Amino acid sequence: MSDNFQGLDPVRQKILMCWSGGKDSAFALRELRQSGRYEVVSLLTTVNEQFDRVSMHGVRRELLVAQARALGLPLHVVSLYGQVSMELYEEKMREALQEFLAAGVWQAAFGDLFLEEVRSYREKNLAKVGMKAIFPLWGCNTAHLAREFLELGFRAIVVTVDAKVLDESFAGRPFDESFLRDLPAGVDPCAENGEFHSFVFDGPGFQEPIRWRPGEKVTRDGFVYCDLLPA
Repeated sequence: MSDNFQGLDPVRQKILMCWSGGKDSAFALRELRQSGRYEVVSLLTTVNEQFDRVSMHGVRRELLVAQARALGLPLHVVSLYGQVSMELYEEKMREALQEFLAAGVWQAAFGDLFLEEVRSYREKNLAKVGMKAIFPLWGCNTAHLAREFLELGFRAIVVTVDAKVLDESFAGRPFDESFLRDLPAGVDPCAENGEFHSFVFDGPGFQEPIRWRPGEKVTRDGFVYCDLLPA
């Protein structure tokens, strides 16, 4: 994956990791650390205060905190309440980014893979506050990336699935070779189109595995969530 860093300044630079807690975030964080070119200063995550869970993924804040602790990194939480407008979301994110910029951090990394409109959106929003976006995994073959994730020893559980494209039985399954084999045709193995979301609980960079146990499944707004309970 190191090709994604070619042409960048080799001096170690402070960078913020925009963090979902899922596999692409974890892989991107590993790439930043392995490159030797960046000092990751913090994870940045949005949390829905109404449910006290990671936005979209539905993972409890307690497990998010445990994840950051296991990775040995500070965690900066952007709090959102309920269904917020894009304007409010962007305002909250801008406030958070400006805090880091004031501390000398002018780059932020994302785990995006190939959606050009998403990349453009992130780049434009960071540019508004004088920051630059970095995409360590950009352009990688997602089938190869998913299997390399497993070969490296990462362990993840699928916490959310889009009910329009996947059966609810996929929620709560380990992200493993069996899961990848069972994916229907047209579903991206890294879920770049939002088909599913995951929670990484062990792997490279983790000081210890995060202990959890499965909770109930809930369907809300077209998505099936598998709750994870701290163990």
